[in-house]
Amino acid sequence: MSTRRAVPTVIVFAFALLVFGLGNYLGARQTADHDAQFAALRAELNDLRRRQPAVPTGTSGLTVDPAVATRAAIVDDVKRQLTDEMGLLPLNLLRDRRESFVELYSYDDRGSSSYGTAGYLGNGYFITVKHGVEALGQEGVADPRRITSVKLAYQGKLLRARVVDVGDATVEVDPGDWAIVKVKEQIDLPALKANLDFAFNFADPIFRLGNDYSKGIIVSTGYVGQKTPNKLITCLTDGHPGVSGGGVLNGDGDLVGIPVGRMQGDYRFSFILPLREEMFRKVSF
Repeated sequence: MSTRRAVPTVIVFAFALLVFGLGNYLGARQTADHDAQFAALRAELNDLRRRQPAVPTGTSGLTVDPAVATRAAIVDDVKRQLTDEMGLLPLNLLRDRRESFVELYSYDDRGSSSYGTAGYLGNGYFITVKHGVEALGQEGVADPRRITSVKLAYQGKLLRARVVDVGDATVEVDPGDWAIVKVKEQIDLPALKANLDFAFNFADPIFRLGNDYSKGIIVSTGYVGQKTPNKLITCLTDGHPGVSGGGVLNGDGDLVGIPVGRMQGDYRFSFILPLREEMFRKVSF
């Protein structure tokens, strides 16, 4: 009885040894095969590195030209895409446009003064608002107020400006509330590019530059709202005292309008006067 039991045990033990040995053999062979494959891949990668430096590529499936696939080019492209999607202007462009605006000061025959903004058009000409250079709303007044002088701040001094042309406004926040002034001194300022074709579509991003609170030229961003029946544009961008006559820029940095006023009691609800050909009828370059 014990002899019959010993025979199967020997067979099982022999079979186990055979399986174990076969497993070790196959495992060793598989490891050798993997090592050989890794060695081949390393050799191939090293060969590729020697022949051509690695070039980063996007996930779009398009091959990037090694000549332009530099880090700087990639960063510039990302910035451009973000700018387009968010409606932002590059900082260097905004800083450049800021140099095209100056503080405007007017003085009346009562000894009072007021402040605003003017944008440079070139050849000594500036565009601003009529209510910054003329006293409006004086019809029927027995002793009307009169503005006696207009001055522009330039390089730490005030230059006297001559009123060249004005619109037909008799009140503020009006389509005719614009003016052109000129200085006789030679000045060195970058001229703005006027764009008379900007559509002012709803939600278009815009940039307002003006002399906020007579504290210098400050930038504010906003979006186009609605077109009013009297051909003004509403927007949500800061309408602080002093910004009247400043500039409204589109996404390309072109001058497309001038801020002329705000909603009573709400400094965020502003009115923009779009540029039109009539405003430049007496401007010569």
